[in-house]
Order: sequence, then structure tokens, then C-alpha cells
Amino acid sequence: MSSYRTGSVALTRDLNRVAVLRLIASGGPIARTHIARRLGLSPATVTSVTRELLDQGLLRVAERAPSSGGRPALLLEIVGAAATAFGVKVAPDHLVGVRVNLDSDVLERFEEPLDSASPDAPERIADALERWLGGGGDFPPLLGVGLGVPGISHELGKSVDSPMLGWRDLPLAQRLEERIGVPVLVDNDVNTLAIAERLYGRGRNVDHFLTVTLGRGIGLGIVAGGDIYHGYAGGAGEFGHTTVQDDGSRCSCGKRGCLETVVADPALVARARREGVVTGRAGIERLRRVADGGSVEARAIFADAATVLVRSVANLVNVLAPELVLVSGEGTQAWRHMAAAFDTALRTHLFAPLAGVVVEVDPWDDAKWAVGAAALVLRSTFTPALEPVSADTSIRARLPRVPEALV
Repeated sequence: MSSYRTGSVALTRDLNRVAVLRLIASGGPIARTHIARRLGLSPATVTSVTRELLDQGLLRVAERAPSSGGRPALLLEIVGAAATAFGVKVAPDHLVGVRVNLDSDVLERFEEPLDSASPDAPERIADALERWLGGGGDFPPLLGVGLGVPGISHELGKSVDSPMLGWRDLPLAQRLEERIGVPVLVDNDVNTLAIAERLYGRGRNVDHFLTVTLGRGIGLGIVAGGDIYHGYAGGAGEFGHTTVQDDGSRCSCGKRGCLETVVADPALVARARREGVVTGRAGIERLRRVADGGSVEARAIFADAATVLVRSVANLVNVLAPELVLVSGEGTQAWRHMAAAFDTALRTHLFAPLAGVVVEVDPWDDAKWAVGAAALVLRSTFTPALEPVSADTSIRARLPRVPEALV
């Protein structure tokens, strides 16, 4: 696979273009002079890049900034309606899909059941995408489809390993692209959530933050230096499979004593059944309702889980030194029963110079995970592609084209 030569004109132009586009997407409306100052580019370079983006219809003039003298500066912003992306959150028993524009505004939402353990699960996902994408409506160009899956995605979907979904070495992106005919990117679902936070949410102005998710599993997205950290072979973030008990319960991954076996929803329900707090086939929703109703035993289950969780989160903070920790996922619906134990123990376990880290709870919304998957595609328009035939490049090639006379 060939690549741009380091320092080539093509690479320099690409880097400048995506840097300008990403800055305007995250901080616009903004004047050209401020873009040049923030990025360390010459005014001539910024003028050339923004003229191209204006001609493509990706930018527009939002307004003129007030001036104390001379000509008012033009403020530029992203044109959200210039293109769309589709995102899908894949869960063991259902799919949630959304179509969004460049501003991540949700234009459509879909949902349907899925049996991820079925041998034909990839085909069922492709069927759903064909129906959703071909359902009509006058929408701007589709850049691609992003999928968030609970597990490890190697090279954005060339192969996917997910014990929770029952998948091993599944070439998901290729199989879906062959069916739907548009670029497909696949990543860990918590990574996609962190990307969405970085582009459009609480992490827009934070270069180092963590997204910790609670629910059927325990997930982690790491943003370091302003970008998602994937680690070797895409394996970073398997927080739920760190060991917290030497001789604990067996985890779905095959090990014993993983964090998920103590803090994830199935572990909480299993304890509640053993202790008679809930009976029969009652699940996590019932346990939350019992705790909400005042049960001391139910609340103790959540509080004990928070005590274990906080030690692990504090260890992450002590190692990675983030500015912000976002706690998200369906498990946060019981946070009222976890907050006191978590907050009390956090400062005890933090290294003193890092005690100022901010921890915020992000209210759970299933569709937000799908928006995060779409953000995987949107991010590709704001990130330089060093391989001309990579998925990122093919996605950016689907953006509106600048007229040849202006290239």
C-alpha cells in the first residue's frame, strides 16, 4: 500500500485542510485571523484553504464580527447540511441507528431487534442498513456508516472480536461494504462515544479525558493528546477485564475476578438474587426500582459496586492523568445509589497532585451511542489520512468536490 511522502505538497495541503476544518467544526464561528493564530499558519494559507472549503459548500459565512475600525472580519462555520453519516450501536439483542449531519444533528432514528449470537447476524445488520439507508428522504450525500461494537475492532473493522456478541475474527466492515456499497468503519462502542464527546460534547476543549461506561459490561475510551488512543491492534480500553479479585467469579472472557464480574449489571443482579433482594427472572430494571423504593439491601449492592469501581477509576487517573472523567452508559441510571460511595472514596485513592480531576456523569441515552458511531465517520473528515486508499480517504472523497477550475 503506497502512502504520501513525508513532507510532500499533497500531505502538507491535507494536513492544513483537515486542521482548519476540525478547528472550525469544534470552535466556530471563527475568523480567518484567529484560525491562523491558533494553528500557526500563514494568513495566505488559511485564505486558500477556507476558500476551497467555501467553494465545496462545507463552510459558510456565519456573520461579520464587530470591528473597532477597518473592515469587519468574516466568521466562518461548518455547513451541517453539506453531508450526512450513519451510525449504528450494536448490542447483543438490538440495533439502534441514526442518520446525522456534519454538526451531528440527528435527522432520523431507527431501532430493531438483533440476535448477535446467530450465525447470520452480519447479514441481519446489512439487511437493516439497506432498509434504513434506502428508506427515502431527500438527504445530503452519505459519507459512510460507522458501527460501535462492544469488543475489539482491528483496523476499524477488518476483524472484530467481541465475547459479548459471540464474534471472533469477524471481517464485519468488508461484509457490510459488499452489501451496502459505502465505506464502513467499525470501532469499540466506547471509543465511538469518546470520539463524539471530543468532537461535539464535553470533551471539545479537553485534550486528555476518559470515558468510562457502566452497563452489561464496563468500558473505557481514552482520549490522549486530543485523539482517541487505540493501543496495539486496537486493544486499548478493556477496562472491564482488569482483575479486581484474585479468586473471583468467572468472566465472559474466561478469566476470573474481572471488574465486570463485580460491577457490571449481570453481576449486580446475580448478587441481588443470591441475597433475595429480587426473585425469579427479575433483571437490573427491577433492582433499580427496588433501590429507588428505599431498600437498604438493594442500595448496598450499588454502593458496594461503586466502592470497587472507584478504586479502578482512581488507578486509571493516577496512571494517565486526565483532566476529565466522564461516566456514561445505561448503568448510570442507578448513579444516585452509587454517587456517595464513589465520591467519598475517590479522593482517598487519588495521588494528591491529581486530586483536581473532574468527574462528571453523562445521562444515558441509547441513541447517543449511535451518534458516537456516526462520529467515527465524521471524524474521518477532520483527520488527515496518510494512506491514499484508506477508509478515511474514501470517506473524505465522498464530500462535495471543489470545482476543477479552483483546484
